[in-house]
Amino acid sequence: MSKVTVKFERTIAAPVSVVYDCIADHVNHHPHFLPPQFKNFQVLEGGYGAGTVTKFSVGSGTATMNYHMQVEEPEPGRVMLERDRLSDTVTTWRLSDDTGGCRIQLETTWTPARGVAGMLERLFAPSVMKSMYADELNRLERYARELSLKSSAFQGSRS
Repeated sequence: MSKVTVKFERTIAAPVSVVYDCIADHVNHHPHFLPPQFKNFQVLEGGYGAGTVTKFSVGSGTATMNYHMQVEEPEPGRVMLERDRLSDTVTTWRLSDDTGGCRIQLETTWTPARGVAGMLERLFAPSVMKSMYADELNRLERYARELSLKSSAFQGSRS
């Protein structure tokens, strides 16, 4: 059965290094920009970047999916993967410099269920996920910009 891939990308008005730290730091930053569909987010191992293991659920409508994610960093500071230990779901974060800040691409790939459930998943999951990703990246931008301002203010006070 073929996989489903959902991609969403946009530019965030914050430096790549700040955005990556927000994404990679699953203890101090990542939980602060998750949309309300993410429930019970827990860090089980590690906490920053490769080797981190998280557990959470995502609820949308009447469906709830449970995830047990292992973090990998094929390109630290630029690319981070979250690979589910319970399924073949992989979410990839790709960051690059862009005019006005950080270009971020969020992509999730998985094999849907079989039968009618899989057909419905193929039809509806991509639009639901794109909406959720838009919300998440809006939250991430606000959070990263706030961190950038705090960092600048702190550095300025030390000069």
